Amino acid sequence: MDSTRTNKLLELLQTIGLQELNTPKLLNLVDEALIHVSAGQSKNFERLEFLGDAVLRLAATEFIDQHYPALPVGRCSSLRAQLVSDRWLAQLGEQLQLDSLLVLGPKALGDAAARATLQADATEALIGAIYSGSGNNLEPIHQWLTPHWQQTTAEVLATPHLFNGKSILQEWSQAEGLGLPDYTTTEQSSRHGDPERFKSHVQVGTRLSADGFGRSRKEAEQNAAAEAVQRLQDVGSEINSDPPNNAPH
Repeated sequence: MDSTRTNKLLELLQTIGLQELNTPKLLNLVDEALIHVSAGQSKNFERLEFLGDAVLRLAATEFIDQHYPALPVGRCSSLRAQLVSDRWLAQLGEQLQLDSLLVLGPKALGDAAARATLQADATEALIGAIYSGSGNNLEPIHQWLTPHWQQTTAEVLATPHLFNGKSILQEWSQAEGLGLPDYTTTEQSSRHGDPERFKSHVQVGTRLSADGFGRSRKEAEQNAAAEAVQRLQDVGSEINSDPPNNAPH
C-alpha cells in the first residue's frame, strides 16, 4: 500500500472517529474492505462483507436493547430491519465518500446504476474490518454507528409508515376485516439500481389502493404500502403504528 492510499485510509478512520485504532493490521483490513471483487486482486472485500453483515445485526440488536428497552418486540424487529438495511448502509457509505476509495475493475467502474449497492457492500465490509482489526470488539462499532442509528431511529419512530408501511397496512386491513393487502409488482426496466425499476400496486379490498416504485420488488411494495398508509392518515383513519410481532418486514 503506497503512502497516498495509507493517508486516505487514515483520513477515513479520523472521519469515523476511530483514529486511535490505527494499527498496520487494521489499515490492511480497511484497505481490503475497499477492494471490489471486480478488481481481480488476490484480496477483496467478500469475506469482510460476510463478517460485517453478522456484526452489524448483532450491534444493532444491542443498540436497540440498550437504548429502547421498553419498545415492543415487533417494533424492535422492524426498527432493526431499517438499521441494517442496504439503503441505510448505502447512505452511510455515501456520507463517508467510500466510492472515492473503492478499488474497482473496469466493469464495475462503468456501472453507475450499481453505485448504491457498491456503497452498501463496502460499508458492510468496513464494519467487518473494524471489528476484526480491533480484536473482535464491538465497542468501536457502537462508537462509530450509534450517532447514525440514533438519527435513523428518531426518523423511524416519528414517521413509522415510511419505514414499516407493509406491517401497518396489514394490521389495519385485518382489523377492518378486509383480509391481506394484495400486491401486484412489475418490472419497469432492467437497469440495476434504477429507483423506478419496479412498480408495485397494492389493493385492499375495494376501499384502498396505492402505487409505489423501488429498486427492488421489496422496496416498491414497501413504498406502495407507505403511500396507502399515508392516504389513510390523510382522511383521518384510525391506524396503529405498532406492527404485530409476526408482521412482515
